[in-house]
Amino acid sequence: MRRRPVDFRRPVRRRFPNLIWWTLLGIVVLLFIVILSKEGQIESRPATVKRSYKHNRIIEGLNITDEMLSADSVTRQISDQISLAKAFVVIAKESNNLQFAWELSAQIRNSQVLLSSAATRRTPLTTSESDTVIRDMAYLLYQAQQLHYDSATMIMRLKAKIQALEEQMGSVSEKSSKYGQIAAEEVPKSLYCLGVRLTSKWFGNLTLQSKLNERKKISTKLKGNSLSHFCVFSDNILATSVVVNSTALNSKNPDRVVFHLVTDEINYEAMKAWFSMNDFQGVTVDVQKFEDFKWLNASYVPVLKQLQDSETQSYYFSGNNDGSRTPIKFRNPKYLSMLNHLRFYIPEVFPALKKVVFLDDDVVVQKDLSGLFSIDLNGNVNGAVETCMETFHRYHKYLNYSHPLIREHFDPDACGWAFGMNVFDLVEWRKRNVTGIYHHWQERNVDRTLWKLGTLPPGLLTFYGLTEPLDASWHVLGLGYTNVNPQLIEKGAVLHFNGNSKPWLKIGIEKYKPLWEKYVDFSLPLLQQCNFH
Repeated sequence: MRRRPVDFRRPVRRRFPNLIWWTLLGIVVLLFIVILSKEGQIESRPATVKRSYKHNRIIEGLNITDEMLSADSVTRQISDQISLAKAFVVIAKESNNLQFAWELSAQIRNSQVLLSSAATRRTPLTTSESDTVIRDMAYLLYQAQQLHYDSATMIMRLKAKIQALEEQMGSVSEKSSKYGQIAAEEVPKSLYCLGVRLTSKWFGNLTLQSKLNERKKISTKLKGNSLSHFCVFSDNILATSVVVNSTALNSKNPDRVVFHLVTDEINYEAMKAWFSMNDFQGVTVDVQKFEDFKWLNASYVPVLKQLQDSETQSYYFSGNNDGSRTPIKFRNPKYLSMLNHLRFYIPEVFPALKKVVFLDDDVVVQKDLSGLFSIDLNGNVNGAVETCMETFHRYHKYLNYSHPLIREHFDPDACGWAFGMNVFDLVEWRKRNVTGIYHHWQERNVDRTLWKLGTLPPGLLTFYGLTEPLDASWHVLGLGYTNVNPQLIEKGAVLHFNGNSKPWLKIGIEKYKPLWEKYVDFSLPLLQQCNFH
C-alpha cells in the first residue's frame, strides 16, 4: 500500500486557520464602528445647554444681571459695600456710637437709591455716576476700620454679650425657681377659706356629726381584707376629695372601695365635715388625725426627734447654717410635716390590713384600680413603677455616693421608682421589719450626709431589693413640672401632678388642669363662697 506524500495535507491545514482570523478581524472592525458611533452620540448630547439652563436658574433666583457678573461690575461693588456697612452699623450701635451708625445708615440709603434707579431704567451703572457714592462709602468703611470695627472685634463683643446674657438668664432662672417654690408652698386663700368654713359647719351642725357616727357603724368594712383599701395622708381637703372622687367614679365596684384618710389636728374637723356632706358613689371613707396615734413619739420615731430639733428646723426654713449654699427646693418646710413621713408607718396606722394602695394627694385616678390588689409582688413589699428611663432617675441622683455607707450597700445605677401610687404588702412588711430598716437609715442621716431632702431617698434605701416593678401605665408622672406624652396620659391609670405646678395653684400647667378640675363640682355653694373657679 502506497503512502501519501507528507505535503499533500498542508494546504487543508492552512485554509481553516485563515477563516478564523478573518472572522475575528471582522468582529473587531464591527466593535470599533459601534464604539465610534456611541462616542459620537455622547459628544452630540447638549451638556452645555444643561449647564447653561442650571446657570440661568441660579441667576434668576439671585436676581443677578450680566453686568454684575463682569469682573469690573460697579453694581456688585456697591452691593458688597452695603453688606459690610450694615454689619458695622450693628457694631457701632453696640458701642453706643450712634452718630457714626446714623452716618453709615444714611450712606446705605444713598447707595440703595442708586441701585434702585439703575434697576428701574434697566441700564447698567456707569463709573461716573457711581464714583461719588462708592468713594463716600469707602471713606466711612475706612473710618470703621480705624475704630476697630473688624471681625475680630465683633466676635469679642458678641462673646461678651453672650456671657452677659447667660449670667442674666441664670439670675432670672434662680429667681424664677425661688418664686415658684414660694408659690408652691403657700396655701391659696380659697383653700384656707374652705377649711375655716367647713370647721365652722362641723361644730355648728350636729347633723353632720350624726352622719359620721352612722357611717362608723360599718366599721367592719374598715378591716375587711377582701375589700380594696386605699390610704391618703394629707392636709389638703380639696386635693384629697379629688383623689377619692376620681377613684370612685372610675371604679367598677365603688361599694367595695375603702378610703383611709389621715390628716392633722388643724384640718381634722374640716376633713370630717367635707366627707360627711358629700357622697362618693358609695365609697367608704374614714378620717383620722395622726396626733391620736399613741405610738407616734420621739422615742420610737427617729425622724420625729429630728423634726423637733431647732437646727433641723432652721435648715429647712432658712438654710442660714450652710451659707445659703443649699438650693431652696431642698429646704421646703413640707419635709417637716409628719404627714409626709407617715407612709413608712402604714402597718402601725392600719394594723388589721394585709394589703393597701398608697396614693399621694396630688394624683388623679382615671381607671379602675381593683386590679392592683391581685398583682403578685413575688414576695416583695412594695409594688411601684420604675423611673429609670433616664440616668437622672437612678440611685446615684438621690444619694450621696461619696459616703462609704451608701457606696458599700447600694448600686448607683439601680433603678429608681416613684412614691405616689404604691401597692404595699403589709404582711411581708411586718415579716421583714421594713420600718426598722427605715429607722436604721434615718438614724445615720442625722447630719444629712446620706441624702438631703424628702421621703424618696430614704424610701429607695428602705425598699432596696424589696420592690416589684409595675407596668408603667399604672402610674404616669410629671404633670406638675414637664410635658408628658399625650398617649401616656390617655393610657395612665393614675396621673401624678408631682412638681411645684399643682393643678389647684395659679402656677399649675394650664393644659393639664382640666384633668384634675373635672373631678371638682364648682357649683357647690361652699366652693363658690370661697371663690373657687
